[in-house]
Amino acid sequence: MNIGALHSILLVLSTVHAFQYNQLAQYIDEHQEDYVEALRDWVAVESDSSNVLRRSELHRMMEMVAQKLQQMGGSVESVDIGEQELPDKQRLALPKVVTAQFGTDPTKHTLCVYGHVDVQPAKLEDGWATDPFNLTEINGNLYGRGASDNKAPVLAWMHAVEAYQKLSLELPVNVKFVIEGMEETGSNGLEAMILAQKDSFFSDVDYIVVSDCGWLSRRPAITYGTRGNCYFLAEVRGPKQDLHSGVYGGTVIEPMIDLIGILDTLISPSGKILVPGIREAVAPLSDDEWRMYQDIEFDVDDYKNKIGVSKLMYNNKVDLLAHKWRYPTVSIHGIEGAFSDPGTKTVIPSKVCAKFSIRQVPNMDPAVVEKKVSEHLHSVFAKRHSPNTLTVSMVIGAKPWLADIQHPLYEAGKAAVKRVFSVDPDLIREGGTIPISRTFQDVTGKSIIMMPIGGFDDGLHSQNEKISRFDLSDFCFLSVVLFLQMLTQQLKKNTRGRSALDYFSESY
Repeated sequence: MNIGALHSILLVLSTVHAFQYNQLAQYIDEHQEDYVEALRDWVAVESDSSNVLRRSELHRMMEMVAQKLQQMGGSVESVDIGEQELPDKQRLALPKVVTAQFGTDPTKHTLCVYGHVDVQPAKLEDGWATDPFNLTEINGNLYGRGASDNKAPVLAWMHAVEAYQKLSLELPVNVKFVIEGMEETGSNGLEAMILAQKDSFFSDVDYIVVSDCGWLSRRPAITYGTRGNCYFLAEVRGPKQDLHSGVYGGTVIEPMIDLIGILDTLISPSGKILVPGIREAVAPLSDDEWRMYQDIEFDVDDYKNKIGVSKLMYNNKVDLLAHKWRYPTVSIHGIEGAFSDPGTKTVIPSKVCAKFSIRQVPNMDPAVVEKKVSEHLHSVFAKRHSPNTLTVSMVIGAKPWLADIQHPLYEAGKAAVKRVFSVDPDLIREGGTIPISRTFQDVTGKSIIMMPIGGFDDGLHSQNEKISRFDLSDFCFLSVVLFLQMLTQQLKKNTRGRSALDYFSESY
């Protein structure tokens, strides 16, 4: 195709897009109340994946997802992913993963949308101002567990497909859905399912979008990276039973003192990781990345005030964001076996187990980190000449994920955000771990984008989780626009064998 013809076609495309934008925006605006009610129905289901006593609610939630997609006319399958083994060795059926497909046109790109509909635990007595499982609107905000993480984003993508259907508009891309119910507890069974369907369900997928994250500030954002996580247990065993500190204190070498001593060698007061071989593996901060961080909307004082501290580890924006997103860190989460109840108890614990993690970034390898941490702790412990025994184990080894922001998928995402919000998005990373992104990348080899929905103050995993009703409708429209932007990229590349002119003569 010559340049003149392409320009003419793109001019027609922009006219068609403008018409579709208006139609779709009006439809979504007119159905905002329907979207709120749909979210209300889903929030009412207590789909807490960590509570095995509520497993029936989780199954019901997955059935509701499948029913919604079936009502939309999708090709839907509820995939059995096996059983979960509980600590008491009992086995419990995992909630099925729901997959769906809309469109099979081989000349179009195929977008796969991932989401989850399980939630974190929530009780009114935890400090919620409203019933967490009764969606409650206050000043334009919709409060309820799962409102922002992740039921609203899942529904938003479904509403986007539905808007095209109701207006009798052809979807610019084929759309697939993968919706699970165990994300909050580690996505049990999902990786095996993705591996099993790599050459079937995922074989024709071009792009994968994940909307399980949030903005950094009031400025819209697109996420292109997450940290991984290596979670460790360090157990020190001593006497055969707990001892009275008055009777035995000063005569035994206490496991707790050994444990505190070795934990103190993991990280310095200034935040420097002291384990040899960890920092050396980290990819250096490039000049381009430094400049990108400079332009991100982020107020250090607001961040400090929000979390209620008087001092942070770093004082400037770039250093703070870099250490929040792209450098590793050590966090000590707790000590099992230590006395922590109210009151006093003069006990020497016979066995204590520390739980700590090291966030992973490129180019760290969890297997190498496991080896380095174990060698370091055993070396430090040996120098104490203690008769106690140390056991170190890594129970989670999740790799980091990083995307290529120069990929056309990110160009489409940025254009979609600007079209909806009239501002360029910040390109950000997440300091937390979303293992599914790396799993999709490693298993399918497809391009992945994370399109956050919701405000920076939505309170994911916290009390009074919420989403703005306006964010809910805006994101429906953002999903719609992303479809169209992907079509634009497809026409520019003309990669699927049919000319852009053929497409328009057939479709419009």
